[in-house]
Amino acid sequence: MSKTNLKGGQVSLAGNFIQTGVFAPDFEMIKGDLSPFKLSESKGKYLILNIFPSLDTSVCATSVRKFNQHAASLSNTIVLAISKDLPFAQGRFCSIEGIENVVALSDFRNISDFGKEYGVLIEDSPLQGLLARAVIVLNTEGKVIYSELVPEITQEPDYQKALEALK
Repeated sequence: MSKTNLKGGQVSLAGNFIQTGVFAPDFEMIKGDLSPFKLSESKGKYLILNIFPSLDTSVCATSVRKFNQHAASLSNTIVLAISKDLPFAQGRFCSIEGIENVVALSDFRNISDFGKEYGVLIEDSPLQGLLARAVIVLNTEGKVIYSELVPEITQEPDYQKALEALK
């Protein structure tokens, strides 16, 4: 079981946080148009999985904005913004904020046990049932080449290290 922190208090996560060197388990989530997205359909592309509790928090919103800016200059790379937010809320946020370079994915249906398989499902605290803040980068074969479980949920991830993993 992995751990992170929320405002200094320890938070338990289901499973173990995914590590570099392993192949990422396939998952299915829902896009803003309510169509499915399967990880297996993105083979041949680099992927940045920006995982967070909710777009309704300033740090989560900031991470999506920053990755959206970086994604514009990345070739052969898809940035996924993953949360338990409803697809409608994600779509509204992306529309209002002009987010065009990121694919928002909702894990609200928990179709594939993503949170447990990747070790990011919060098991306790006021955020129980949401996803912890993490960034995972996959190579074109689906292998994890960078993973960061942010040690404090209220902090931003290390954008530079995630982007450097693509070089």
